[in-house]
Amino acid sequence: MPEPLTAPLVVEFPFTRSLGPVQSAFLTGLRERTVLGVRTGDGRVLLPPVEYDPVTAEELRELVEVGTTGTVTTWAWNPAPRPQQPLSTPFAWVLVRLDGADTALLHVLDAPGPQVVRTGMRVRVRWAATRTGAITDIACFEPAAEEPPASAEATPHTGEFAGAVTGITVPARLEYTYAPGRAQTRYLAGLAERRTLGERCPSCRKVYVPPRGACPTCGVATDEQVEVGPSGTVTTYCIVNIKAKGVDIDVPYVYAHIALDGAGLALHGRIGGIPYDQVRMGLRVEPVWTGDGRYPDHYRPTGEPDADYDTYKELL
Repeated sequence: MPEPLTAPLVVEFPFTRSLGPVQSAFLTGLRERTVLGVRTGDGRVLLPPVEYDPVTAEELRELVEVGTTGTVTTWAWNPAPRPQQPLSTPFAWVLVRLDGADTALLHVLDAPGPQVVRTGMRVRVRWAATRTGAITDIACFEPAAEEPPASAEATPHTGEFAGAVTGITVPARLEYTYAPGRAQTRYLAGLAERRTLGERCPSCRKVYVPPRGACPTCGVATDEQVEVGPSGTVTTYCIVNIKAKGVDIDVPYVYAHIALDGAGLALHGRIGGIPYDQVRMGLRVEPVWTGDGRYPDHYRPTGEPDADYDTYKELL
């Protein structure tokens, strides 16, 4: 029996966003070792601060400074930290209500073991040695011996700091190992031979490329192998103007949905061999393979007349 195919896959998308006045003040404050919350119309102090009251939807702008010590309201022990987590040694995830706040902040607690962690324990902020205006400016919380203050009051704060943080980039990354099923394994084996294989549904007769092993419409297995293409028709497309990390393709370029001849739905591929502003719906294209490529590098115009809209309108 052949070894099943597997491949490591990474989905990564660094999300960049601008900050409003509340979030800007909060993150800049962390850089300056100051923790800011926001006061609602009924006097509650929310931390982390939000721009709108979650109950009334009222806009919130009244910033207040809270303490750097607080109380654990709940926790969970993490015995095996993963890469990129805040601490490399076992730690506790904790919700901490800082003195003067009415809500809790999620962070990590550096503790020698779960036996010392408890709900109600007192903790304090441990600041990062280098701070940039991010939640990681709080390196972690650590146990504190101080008793809770008799009355913890948040104090008004202007939220004004020199060199305010106005934007952040949040990395989103997922790593996993992908193992294709029998249908996709046959599809990949076909691509290695420069053939594109689909599977026909025995009920609706639609040919799925790439094959899925079952028809999502009829819910029945698809066992009949059908070779499609190699040529096809551009059904719709987009012009890419932002260069992707790790992709050696000059921008702008075109990515399109291509209905291969004989297929019942379109797959996507890059269009080359034609200026990006001349790509159009109905353009007839064919695959271009590199010397050792296991799949088409891109699709180029065949030189045929454009396909009539009626021939691909159901595949948009």
